[in-house]
Amino acid sequence: MLARRGEPHPELLQQLGMPSFRQRLPWLGGDLQTLRDTLRPVRLPSDRGEAIEIAVPALPSGMAGSGHLLALFDRPQSTRQARGLVLLLHGLGGSSRREGLRRMACALQTAGFAVLRLNLRGAEPGRHLSAGTYAADCNSDLGPVLLRARQLCDQLGREGVASRGAVPLLGAGISLGGTMLLNACLEPSHARAPGQAVLDGLVCTSSPLDLAACSASIERPRNRVYQRWLLQRLIRQTLADPFGVTVQERGVLNGEKGQSPPATIREFDAAITAPRWGYGDVDAYYAGASPLSALLENPSRLPPTLLLQALDDPWVPAEAAQQLAANMSPSSEQRIQVLLTAHGGHNGFHAIGGCWGDQVVARWLSKFGA
Repeated sequence: MLARRGEPHPELLQQLGMPSFRQRLPWLGGDLQTLRDTLRPVRLPSDRGEAIEIAVPALPSGMAGSGHLLALFDRPQSTRQARGLVLLLHGLGGSSRREGLRRMACALQTAGFAVLRLNLRGAEPGRHLSAGTYAADCNSDLGPVLLRARQLCDQLGREGVASRGAVPLLGAGISLGGTMLLNACLEPSHARAPGQAVLDGLVCTSSPLDLAACSASIERPRNRVYQRWLLQRLIRQTLADPFGVTVQERGVLNGEKGQSPPATIREFDAAITAPRWGYGDVDAYYAGASPLSALLENPSRLPPTLLLQALDDPWVPAEAAQQLAANMSPSSEQRIQVLLTAHGGHNGFHAIGGCWGDQVVARWLSKFGA
């Protein structure tokens, strides 16, 4: 399903009981929509997530040893049984504490879902638990996470007045977190049984489908402030590794011995991400970890999936989502829905009454709730 040129998709929005997206003053345009939470933080309840540590193996490159990822488990706001469990992943430079992710988690809790907010490898507040950093395709980490999430689904199904089977396992990914979940769903070994989808439903908000195009977009002169902010977070996160970094990595990141530190996300990925995750170079990483080709060739491996993308996103170009929507067959449209909006920025979607995007995510996933 496609909203051409960012026009509302009336059929899908009508099914969700949602109005078309309208920007809220003064947050007009992609940049202000993107920066709204930074410029004017929203009020959120105290974080009462239950800490869960999930064991993960060593990185494919063999650096350091195995470790753990930290996840925060949030119960539904109501006292009734959970309608399902949503595995919620942050994006590049994010964590379980970021306002956009916590705000989405609150919307899902209000809708009756339990939520598992995962801190990816190297992200605070779980930086001390594992060596290395995450990547767009980190299936070796997400495999154990999915297994633990299914155990929680079984536990939630046994709770309450009437015991029942496991509740649905759903996914929601913000930016690069959505890319990771798409790649996890395309990995057959993660399936609960042959032919079964990894998740029961998935929503990806502002998620890169073509990493090379996304990298080129963030390198545009207009985005130099964004790129500098992301790079500073990534370099600081990498150097803070309590398990250590190699002499070569430290030299590159600190600009030692006449070297210049990474000036772009691509240079960081070439020096750190690609070799750590077993890719020969950054081009191989971008090609191998971009889900667009696999989605075009074989969308049947996905669960029912919604891709939400704004045309004025300053970070993630919309062309890949448009290409996917334009080339879907009638059968693949049953698996993938693409909702494009003219405005909304990068995981912004700030409208009168709150975040329109969060409500789309909660209502769309509610179709699969118990």
